[in-house]
Amino acid sequence: QCVSISAAYISLQSSFQPGMKLEVANKSSPDTYWVATIITTCGQLLLLRFSGYGEDRKADFWCDVMTAELHPVGWCAQNNKTLMPPEAIKEKYSDWTEFLIQDLTGSRTAPANLLEGPLRGKNTVDLIVEGSVLELQDTCDPFLFWPARVIQNIGGRLCLRFAGLSEEHRTQDIWLFYLDVRLRPVGWATENGLTLEPPRELRCLQSPSDWQQALEEARCVGQKNPLPLEVFKDHVDLPKHSFKVGMKLEMVPWWDHLQICPVSVTKVYNEFYFQVTVDDLSADTKPCSVVCHNNSLGILPVQWCLKNGISLERPQGYDGQDFDWADYLKKSGTEAAPDACFPDTWQTRGFAKDMWLEAVNPTEPKEVCVAQITQVAGRLLWLQLEGVAKPLSECIVDSESMDIFPVGWCEANAYPLTPPLKPVSPKQKKIAVVQPEKHKLTPCFPDLCLTFSFFFLFSISNGRYCCSKIFINHRCFSGPYLNKGRIAELPQAVGPGKCAHVLKELLSMLINAAYKPGRVLKELQEMEDSSWDCQEETLKAKYKGKTYRSTIQIVRIAEQIPDFCRKVCLKLQCCPNLFSPTLVADKCPENCSLQTKTKFTHYYGKKRKLSRTVDTESDQAKPARRRKKRKAIFVQKKRRSFTVDYTPGSLLESDEGEDDEDFTLHSGSEGTSSEARDDSSVAEVGSSRPRRAVTLRRATSAGQGSYKSLDTGLRRSTRSLSAYNRSNKEYQPPKEQEMQEDENQLVLDRNPLEWTVDEVIQFINSTDCSSLANIFQEQDIDGQALLLLTLPTVQECMDLKLGPAIKLCHHIERVKVAFYKQYAN
Repeated sequence: QCVSISAAYISLQSSFQPGMKLEVANKSSPDTYWVATIITTCGQLLLLRFSGYGEDRKADFWCDVMTAELHPVGWCAQNNKTLMPPEAIKEKYSDWTEFLIQDLTGSRTAPANLLEGPLRGKNTVDLIVEGSVLELQDTCDPFLFWPARVIQNIGGRLCLRFAGLSEEHRTQDIWLFYLDVRLRPVGWATENGLTLEPPRELRCLQSPSDWQQALEEARCVGQKNPLPLEVFKDHVDLPKHSFKVGMKLEMVPWWDHLQICPVSVTKVYNEFYFQVTVDDLSADTKPCSVVCHNNSLGILPVQWCLKNGISLERPQGYDGQDFDWADYLKKSGTEAAPDACFPDTWQTRGFAKDMWLEAVNPTEPKEVCVAQITQVAGRLLWLQLEGVAKPLSECIVDSESMDIFPVGWCEANAYPLTPPLKPVSPKQKKIAVVQPEKHKLTPCFPDLCLTFSFFFLFSISNGRYCCSKIFINHRCFSGPYLNKGRIAELPQAVGPGKCAHVLKELLSMLINAAYKPGRVLKELQEMEDSSWDCQEETLKAKYKGKTYRSTIQIVRIAEQIPDFCRKVCLKLQCCPNLFSPTLVADKCPENCSLQTKTKFTHYYGKKRKLSRTVDTESDQAKPARRRKKRKAIFVQKKRRSFTVDYTPGSLLESDEGEDDEDFTLHSGSEGTSSEARDDSSVAEVGSSRPRRAVTLRRATSAGQGSYKSLDTGLRRSTRSLSAYNRSNKEYQPPKEQEMQEDENQLVLDRNPLEWTVDEVIQFINSTDCSSLANIFQEQDIDGQALLLLTLPTVQECMDLKLGPAIKLCHHIERVKVAFYKQYAN
């Protein structure tokens, strides 16, 4: 993982830390409490373990900081509440008072303000609210500080205004990330014997009395509403440096981020801070100096540019044409700072050329732009800032800079991102676009990719070939080809990026979400339109151990995407808004949620072709006769002859699975492809016309509906459990009429969430799937993992054929239903 993303990643972490102690209500004994330790955190969720369990994790439990009854250590003593260990370990120690004394000695307790009051449950970065006051170190003197007020907090990036300045001085506002070492809590400077004075360049804006009054007001605010110490818990302690006055080095100047120039150490303040000044040999020039420390960004050893093939800017007033460090050091009588003074200057941190990120515009700190890495050398990155007028569009930043962020950071924090400038030309020229074999994604932001949910770091060479997001509207009708349960697991949107890449990713998702991926691949292959500007992309589908590949025509111009998406939807007989550049909020304009599968595909599905021409006169002469209903005959493969309890009502209530892998129903179409006929386990004999839902229900009611009933129940129970995991809220079980009843309803004597791997194996051995028990042993599946298993997961991860997978999922469903009824409340 990249060190460079530490600032943005740390800002997402919880204020609670593993190892903290707190007092928690004991559910097994009302009105009693016990001490617990935080094992890990996930947002506002805490994984806790009661003291006394040691390393045993069987009794670990999750709780929500916002809803659970949590208190700081000592709360029970202050409020006359009873501390009592859980029943399971009550006899483990004879003297619990002595145990608690030893357990709490030297431990860190959870802060009270994070468990109670307005700061309860907030992440560290959210503790810094508008109006908070901090002390800010001066850039020219490390011993000078002055209070600054927080004007904005954007994901930990703070807009600060010095105390004593008003809105009319907003041009003097500065932006710093909250982890910057220059920021300290109010009172820190006084405690460490440092001076409180306004910055030298601002002193003329106010009178001394006004500055003093502003200082007193800032202190008052800071003491009345102090920032929690958790805000500064992730600040890095500065290491000691070994620089001496007169040493030479190379540095990216703070006022010009486009070059690297020679600098000298001109002053050493103490073992932590020193001053560097840009070398300038011309007469009558004001020296440019800045305070540095051992971790300062952009300082490099002598000859770093030479070794990396980078151009080094000559000092002003230098006589020679080509700058040579050896000659320069000899003439100036100075020495180069040894390489030991510069930690990790040669590491790349995982960045690479052509990666994309979001970066602060150094000339306008409040502006964050789309940026592309054009060059990487050691720990330095050369960025091309999109949307910024040249020549200010390029800059050099350190890979550990707190001014670079992963793609999606602005959107996640609701902050405007400067978009790329689209080229404007009166006449559009055709450009031959050569697609690279593989685009690099940014490995430098692995943890943040889950939070910001972006698929591509895209190339924006021409705005015409780029698109914004394409939304997957989960509530829209999914049609006969796509599995609604799998569609619900897809992200809400794909993009932005190059049109062809975004659409390829979207179509790959749809293929994987199909009942029969090969059939969807074949349907997409048949799509053509002479008006489209397309490029060919190879897509693949996996089904029953086989891999199918096909070349698909995909549009590459943004203006053709709406038409392309709509025609793909119609080809797959789903709602035209299922995936579209337009987000469908609550109600689809097509009212697809009110349509049954048969009615919907009548309007949007394939139109049936008449097998013969109709003679108008003969039709008028002959009286209309009612078509005789033919009895449907279904042949079921022998390997799927197991029986499952079936509730007819479940099939009537659910439309999402009518076209699954065993009962393929193509309403409104003339028939199925050869692939569908070969792969389907149920074939219809004696009828060239596909059966409608009513016929299918009649057939299944005769005993052939095992799979449908099972699959519907599995999807419902899985969606319910997935919804529980996504929302991180107290689970609300589905209504009883929505769950299938099993004649042999399981009665569990223990919560399956607490089952060990051995208990899961014991349950599997008690069923007719005992031969699969060794798989659970090999994959270390406990009770929690068991409840998350679905039919697709069982097939893919356990490499089972459909028959055994369904049989196993039937027993898993019985456990889920019993869990919902007995323990979910």
